[in-house]
Amino acid sequence: MKKLYLLVPMIAFSLFVTAQASDAAAKAILDGVSAKFKTFTSVQAGFTYKVENASGKALSNKTGTILMKGTKYRVSFSGQEIFCNGTTIWNYDKAANEVTISKLDASSGMITPQKLFTNFYDKDFRYILNGEKKVGSKTVQEIEMTPLDKSKPFHKVYVQVDKTAKTIYSTKVLENAGNRYTYTVSTMKTNVALADNQFAFDKAKYPGVEEIDLR
Repeated sequence: MKKLYLLVPMIAFSLFVTAQASDAAAKAILDGVSAKFKTFTSVQAGFTYKVENASGKALSNKTGTILMKGTKYRVSFSGQEIFCNGTTIWNYDKAANEVTISKLDASSGMITPQKLFTNFYDKDFRYILNGEKKVGSKTVQEIEMTPLDKSKPFHKVYVQVDKTAKTIYSTKVLENAGNRYTYTVSTMKTNVALADNQFAFDKAKYPGVEEIDLR
């Protein structure tokens, strides 16, 4: 399966940092993002996904969509779909016509899209506010995050927050191996009507699909 930092991570950030170890201004911004996100009953967003090597050369540019409702989510991009109905995860690879099925383990530390927009910074990160800058018509606040667990496959995460909207604009993950993964939110709609069946894999819609059940 392809690497997807939306779910490591969408990016494994459920990690612990004390207030003394981090920047109070950065925490206030992240707390504001979390509080705002928790008011939404659902989210429908478009995003871009860019991969660069250590020298900044673009290796891949893709677009995708994400739906979120409570603990449910669905991510679609470049021949891959991930469904989660709150208890089960289906990871579908179009090229192989293969779906891997696993249980969602809330205690495993897996990052879900919901965690990315809410409390992913609460554990195992030291974070500081790098300042503000203009990106097009937006003013974004950049927060630099460093995992306390040095065994993680990444050593830095940069989160940019839309100052006015109080939502995450982009997340950039720097891998220890050198590659950089950037997710940028291009569109976002909130409190839209989303049917629960959109968050479960329907085998009948994927003729001949091979199932790998890891549950």
